[in-house]
Amino acid sequence: MKLSYTYILLIMINLSIFGQNGNLIWEDNFNNGQLDLTKWSYETGTGVNGDWGTGQIDRATSREENVSFLDNIPGAEDGCLVITTRKEFYIDRNYTSGRINTAGKASWGPGHRIVAKVRPADVRFQGQGFAFWMMPDEIPDGWDYIMWPQGGEIDIMEYVGSIPYHNLGSVHYAWFWENNQWQSWNHGHQGAYYGFKTEEVPDPPEPGYGGYPPPQNAQFAGSSDFHLYGIDWYENRMEFFSDSSVYHIHYFNDGGAFQPDGQDEFSISEISGNRVALSEYSHHFPEWYPFDHNMFVILSAGVGGSQYTYGGAIVPEAEFPCAVYIDWVKVYSLGTTGLNEENHLPMTFQLNQNYPNPFNPSTVISYSIPEVSHVSVSISNSLGELSAILVDKLQFPGSYEVTFDASGLSSGLYFYTMRAGKFVSVKKMLLVK
Repeated sequence: MKLSYTYILLIMINLSIFGQNGNLIWEDNFNNGQLDLTKWSYETGTGVNGDWGTGQIDRATSREENVSFLDNIPGAEDGCLVITTRKEFYIDRNYTSGRINTAGKASWGPGHRIVAKVRPADVRFQGQGFAFWMMPDEIPDGWDYIMWPQGGEIDIMEYVGSIPYHNLGSVHYAWFWENNQWQSWNHGHQGAYYGFKTEEVPDPPEPGYGGYPPPQNAQFAGSSDFHLYGIDWYENRMEFFSDSSVYHIHYFNDGGAFQPDGQDEFSISEISGNRVALSEYSHHFPEWYPFDHNMFVILSAGVGGSQYTYGGAIVPEAEFPCAVYIDWVKVYSLGTTGLNEENHLPMTFQLNQNYPNPFNPSTVISYSIPEVSHVSVSISNSLGELSAILVDKLQFPGSYEVTFDASGLSSGLYFYTMRAGKFVSVKKMLLVK
């Protein structure tokens, strides 16, 4: 699981989604009091580079202290898997955690619903987190590995203690094949937050850190109750849902949700009074389309040691042990229905800049608004640091243009963000000088 700060553009529909799934084809209800090793494997240690690639500071173990089973958990249908993070010195780390996966035993791709019922009960402080996610179980012909993020990643549930009233559902991918080699800049991420109170994408769409620890049994904190977290994975898109609401739809190809223009795109709009997130695209190079291929499931907890890991570095007041209850994981074959794909974006936002190259120092940003709105257009770098505010005023319905001279910016990834009322649209531009 990779947690990174990014701009998240969204749309959301408060829609009953159940009844779309087909046959139940795989499940684990965790009722036998031990891990079913025909379905799962323990993943132990600290990862290839000593922090799982995410900046974690815990060590995953297969001990009962970290992976166990309990009955009679309120809200569960029967027994639960319990993944527990502890503050304790073990081998070489001051924290321990649990991590299991289905790699080599079960994996799924397009045509499936993957869903889990989870309560991250003790995830209540910054630096504590739990993820229900997926990584590649297939590799390209002629290779013995697939590099991250070229192989893709799906984060169905990314719940952290520093953002206690929201869940993040997202995809990670690469913009270029780069001969299947790691490049620090070659990382695309598109995700949307789900608010447990409103059952849709929040406003503003990035809730930010704060409000932790929530009171015990706080009504709208994700730690207080079991919720369903899942995806419906179709041939052309992925629909993220929590409980009965789809809140993020990611299209794999350019033109899936917006006009084809060679750019990753995201937007937030109101549809029938609800907020839904649309994003595109992640299939950038023919060598490997990540979301055409099977991925395995991972259930993991951890402790953050950096700004972007598990919602921030662990805070001294964090309480341990930190238990997460997983009632079940289920996989269905999908039926033919899904969220209505009609695009209802009320505003447009265009650049005359080819993404990501070539660099054009004079970028014209064109946009239109259908109603009187306070409009802002700004430019920020990949760390969220503001580089320029181009527009910040009340505007009337119509089409507008603003030109920005980007010659003063250094090479790197930038975000052009337009806000008009509750609508947000973001474009990315990679400057290479």
